[in-house]
Amino acid sequence: MPSFPTRSLPRAAVLALALGAALGGAVCTPALAAPRAEVSIPYEEFTLPNGLRVIVHTDRKAPIVAVNVWYHVGSKNEQPGRTGFAHLFEHLMFQGSENHKGEFFAPFELVGVTDQNGTTNVDRTNYFQNVPTTALDMALWMESDRMGHLLGAIDQKTLDEQRGVVQNEKRQGENQPYGRRISAKLYEALYPADHPYSWQTIGSMADLDAASLDDVKTWFRSWYGPNNAVLVLAGDIDLATAKEKALRYFGDIPASATVPKMAARVPKRERDTEEVVPDRVPQARVYRAWPVAQFGARDGADLELFAQILGGSAASRLDARLVHRDRIADSASVSSNDAEISGTLVVVANVKQGVDPAKVRAAIDEEIRRLIEQGPTAQELEQAQTSLRADFIRGIERIGGFGGKSDVLARCAVFSGKPDCFRDDLARIAAATPASVQAAGRTWLGTGSHTLLVQPGDKPASSLPETAHAAPATKPAPIPAADPRYKTVASDVDRSAGVPKTDRFPELRFPAPQRATLSNGTEVVLVERRQTPVVQLWMEFPGGFSADLGHPVGTASFAMAMLDEGAGEYGALALSARKEALGVELSSSASLDSANVAMSALTDKLGESLDLFADVIRRPRFEEAEIERVRAQWLAGIKQEKARPQTAALRVLPPLLYGEGHAYAIPFTGTGTEASIAGLKREQLVAFHRDWLQPHRARVFVVGDTSLEAIVPELERRFSDWKPAADAPALPALNTVARPKAPRVFLVDQPGAIQSNIYVGELIPPTGDAGTIDFDFANGVLGGEFSSRLNMNLREDKHWAYGSYSGSGNAKGQRPWIAQAAVQSDKTVESLAELKREIGSFVDGSAPVTQAEVAKIRAANTLSLPGAYETNDALMAQISADQRYGRPADYILEYRTRNEAMTPALVQAAAKRLDPAALTWVVVGDLSKIEQPIRGLKLGQVQVIDHDGKPVR
Repeated sequence: MPSFPTRSLPRAAVLALALGAALGGAVCTPALAAPRAEVSIPYEEFTLPNGLRVIVHTDRKAPIVAVNVWYHVGSKNEQPGRTGFAHLFEHLMFQGSENHKGEFFAPFELVGVTDQNGTTNVDRTNYFQNVPTTALDMALWMESDRMGHLLGAIDQKTLDEQRGVVQNEKRQGENQPYGRRISAKLYEALYPADHPYSWQTIGSMADLDAASLDDVKTWFRSWYGPNNAVLVLAGDIDLATAKEKALRYFGDIPASATVPKMAARVPKRERDTEEVVPDRVPQARVYRAWPVAQFGARDGADLELFAQILGGSAASRLDARLVHRDRIADSASVSSNDAEISGTLVVVANVKQGVDPAKVRAAIDEEIRRLIEQGPTAQELEQAQTSLRADFIRGIERIGGFGGKSDVLARCAVFSGKPDCFRDDLARIAAATPASVQAAGRTWLGTGSHTLLVQPGDKPASSLPETAHAAPATKPAPIPAADPRYKTVASDVDRSAGVPKTDRFPELRFPAPQRATLSNGTEVVLVERRQTPVVQLWMEFPGGFSADLGHPVGTASFAMAMLDEGAGEYGALALSARKEALGVELSSSASLDSANVAMSALTDKLGESLDLFADVIRRPRFEEAEIERVRAQWLAGIKQEKARPQTAALRVLPPLLYGEGHAYAIPFTGTGTEASIAGLKREQLVAFHRDWLQPHRARVFVVGDTSLEAIVPELERRFSDWKPAADAPALPALNTVARPKAPRVFLVDQPGAIQSNIYVGELIPPTGDAGTIDFDFANGVLGGEFSSRLNMNLREDKHWAYGSYSGSGNAKGQRPWIAQAAVQSDKTVESLAELKREIGSFVDGSAPVTQAEVAKIRAANTLSLPGAYETNDALMAQISADQRYGRPADYILEYRTRNEAMTPALVQAAAKRLDPAALTWVVVGDLSKIEQPIRGLKLGQVQVIDHDGKPVR
């Protein structure tokens, strides 16, 4: 579970505003298929005398190095009664060390880190960051200081602070429909009480409350030695440099005891079990789960394929049966998690309202039984094999982060001892047969399942009592003896001198896009990249949610979603199957100001993938039966949005900010309302496609393994005869909205909530405004970064929230600036007061912007740029945004120059774009507990509204 937000793009971390669909992949390329590329991550490795294993992968595409440390310690190494220690310690290791007083993030923010996080699961804890090549010494000093010099920095205050943060992370996970308490029930049933996978990685509230300073220090001394860790350095680095630096910074850290290897322990359950759990949810959900083979088992690849064929894609058997044919479920999925000592296969289905869940369960069992008895077809197997291989290739485009190359090498090294064990897994997937997949299903999916049915009820599942574990007799646990096989090596690092300074940085080299125009007027923008055999293509049309003005809300999103629900010669299921067979990702969506079709394809499947792309854009079927199926899913999805506090707030806040009649006065989820979606007609969807997907307005962005000479003829072949409609509508007018004359407070009831979700917003000028860079910089000081004012207050100082951030998405009209925090219910009023104070003092200058804050945001925004465009996604996002908002081709240089020129005075001036006297507040929580105290705060006029934004008497 991630503990901190990941920073990946150069702009300050932006609050998830749901301003549009995330940028998907896309593809296009010559019709002739390229040779099938080998999947390889070349590496070299060595081990220090103290047992630290170091793996090195060289990739020079960007001037950055991914530093990834995996400790072979997770929640399975805990004891009943002392759960949550591994995850709690992950948090504590971000609180500074003996030689660096202060937040671990601080030095990284000053050098332009582009990806940083820490996570814990049942088997391991990891920490990773991508840093400029010249900042590698700093990163290694920081990682080694917390590995070897941490305990002196941990005191009772630090423990209490992070305990509070973790407990709010836990509340945040439980305060969701089908939340964390549901998954806890599932694993407690599948695994016996003494099995280390039976308890949650985050721990129980009782165990977190009981954790003492001695407990956590004993935990660290016992297991956090270099001999239990793997360090992966990937990117702009070589073996000689890695050896010299790893030995210098880590060589003098003494080993701990070596974590005992646990034998595989897959429970042998003698009978099937089931349980019904009530939750405040809009529809029933069925979970079916089995303990299955552990990581590295011979059946692992076959089980992964079995899961993919059964329910891993839109072309899977459960989708075909439950969602398409019988239409008794709105969604179905299957996942197979191969953890170190046991795997778990889980089937999840959202039951269509009005359908008996027993019918859905019976259909799931019938499909599992049929797949086991008959085995998959050769075509199903080939589709699944291609899809899994394609997913892996897309993941290893990145050197770091989740699923990147450093992550893959570390996982293999920690769990199998072979950094390239992924090759064995890919080989097993490629060698699988229908018979081997069938045999794996027969072996593991027999008696021993657990079925958990979540039924809509009056109380949330968070009100269910947690399972209590008796604490071990010895407290704290004894510290095992250090492993005598390992020795230290003297280091010349003077840690008293503090963190190494980084005084030079790589140059920004943003690739110059190449341009062309098709004969029908469609613009083409290309950035060529050859490192990964993938090409992404993004076709963008103006319009989007804003085109709904005067039409049913949600028309744009629904129409775009229908494009890949059947196109050309393919019906909905056939199209999904064809995509899976090609390993192509293809999606169509709408965002606030545009409609988009995206595709990502493997180089060896480009021509065939491009045929599908053209069909989806030009020849969608809009079949009545598929419209009705998707309509039912959307209506269920809207109910789910209302049940989740975050999306509930983002549904009601935009209409409050923009006011009736504005093109943006819509739920920012894009899903419309239940009434508007229920009334949509086929002819309205066809009209949207005809009116807004116009070739002369389209722009095609291409990034990846192709050239302009290759791609333009292929696009011409598929799009040159596509002509614009003569009566295409004009783009909607985006009126300027006046701010309210006084603060307003809107309350949405979420009975039984254990947190309150606070959102506060205001309109600011459009993205194209001359002051946008300045304002976004100022927002970085207030709430755009981990160490910004809002988060440091509500999370790190008060520990009332897991996080608090602010940001503004891009828009052609006035942008919405929104700050948010999910806080424990009993601190709702105090948190509102703190947010009001922070915003007010920031704007009026009573808490003046400091030079240190400016230096931090400047560094975060500019020094990250050379490494920010490592991935095709990042490049695609930048070049498409530049075109959309009318920026020059070298905008990123303008962005850097303006950031470099920022001063406290300029930031303070930009902050005044906010008006604390015109804020709109939305609070989603249990009003029986928080309404009267909020009224007493006199924050502004208070109005209770329902989940559609309508007043409640």
